[in-house]
Amino acid sequence: MVTAENIVMEFDLNRGKVRTLKERLFAKVEDSVKEKKLFRALDGVSLSVEKGEIFGIIGSNGAGKSTLLKILAGIMKPTSGTVQVNGTIAPMIELGTGFDFELSAMENIYLGGAVLGYSKKFIESKIGDIFDFSELWEFRNVPVKYFSSGMVARLAFSVSTIFVPDVLIVDEILSVGDMAFQKKSYARMKELMAGGTTVIYVSHDIKTLEGMCGRVLWLEKGKVRMTGPAEEVCGAYLETI
Repeated sequence: MVTAENIVMEFDLNRGKVRTLKERLFAKVEDSVKEKKLFRALDGVSLSVEKGEIFGIIGSNGAGKSTLLKILAGIMKPTSGTVQVNGTIAPMIELGTGFDFELSAMENIYLGGAVLGYSKKFIESKIGDIFDFSELWEFRNVPVKYFSSGMVARLAFSVSTIFVPDVLIVDEILSVGDMAFQKKSYARMKELMAGGTTVIYVSHDIKTLEGMCGRVLWLEKGKVRMTGPAEEVCGAYLETI
């Protein structure tokens, strides 16, 4: 369902944002003179995730977890290596990714559904389910820019999972929000898995990963430290911290 072979991702640390008109005029000249300072965020990462599997990814901050998810989701192109994903993907990598914060919750549902390739008629048939699950009915016409981070997470999760994607990519998003919604979200992910959806899940909550995932990949400084059964990999990781 999802395979990645020898993924390498490098960033040029000397390449900053161009802010002023002067910088814009001279940016090309400066870039040609300035020596590149490459940082390798991912170094030869390979993985294979089967259909219907809940696959976990762990590692300390800066290990390359979010970068790997963005590459798997097609948001970023790796410096080298190959990625193959069979089926539709719903990435929940950052809160509100794909949302227009000037639009209302209702409008963003149509936007999110359209991005995932669903028809207006199909989206309309799911509106009630989305607001029932997110518990945001009274805020359906409120611009998302006024939502709390927890409300954005609830809306994002509800939109991404109500359409039953082939592959669901989740980056720590379930740690946001109240305990009741977290519990409901975990139950929803298990329903998706039972229906054949493949889940790739990054979290610092080791107990949750052990309970939900069959296998886990441990990233350390951009390299694969270990891949195997969740209990085994999580246990080895905990010993190091």
